Amino acid sequence: MRTLLIDTASPACSVALFDGDELLAAHHEVIGRGHAEKLVGLIARLPDKGKADQILVDVGPGSFTGIRVGLSAARALAFAWHCECHGFSQMEYLAALALRQNPDADHVDVVINGGNGEVFFQSFDRTLSPAAVIISILPAKAAELSCSHFITGDACAAQIAELRSNIEALIGECDMRLWSYDLGLKEKTLTPLYIRAPDAKLPGIGNR
Repeated sequence: MRTLLIDTASPACSVALFDGDELLAAHHEVIGRGHAEKLVGLIARLPDKGKADQILVDVGPGSFTGIRVGLSAARALAFAWHCECHGFSQMEYLAALALRQNPDADHVDVVINGGNGEVFFQSFDRTLSPAAVIISILPAKAAELSCSHFITGDACAAQIAELRSNIEALIGECDMRLWSYDLGLKEKTLTPLYIRAPDAKLPGIGNR
């Protein structure tokens, strides 16, 4: 079974085409912004223009605009190809990658930049069961809640590690090239994990 993976929720624009666990081709570029302009071209450069039996797309949390770009593209391609389409959480993906590299760890905290001086925070056990829902909080509060001896995520993970002691930080990114079935990710519906409202608002919205 061929699987197309899409991530535009993170600072990267990352796509990969797998046949089972075999990576056929991938493109991964850290761009920060401009996912809408970049994504379609990257998919088109994959074998058979990325056509797959199923699509997995990052539903967040992360960039509000990036999440919408990825979901829109995944839905459109699934409709055109008559294939299944499911979501996955960026937090769970980062936790799975970290636990694969640290097989002796029982728990892992995941933290990524949430914007506006806050971070997205969530903890997972060895089975990728979350201890609680994803929250957006200040780094100092995340350090208070962090109880694992192991933390992963973007550069914010190192920041939280500095606020604590006796904790190891593993800096990672949402790279679709690292995916495999044995990560054990739980399929999610195509519902975006925005966590909080977008920073930008339409005129007249929220100003009453």
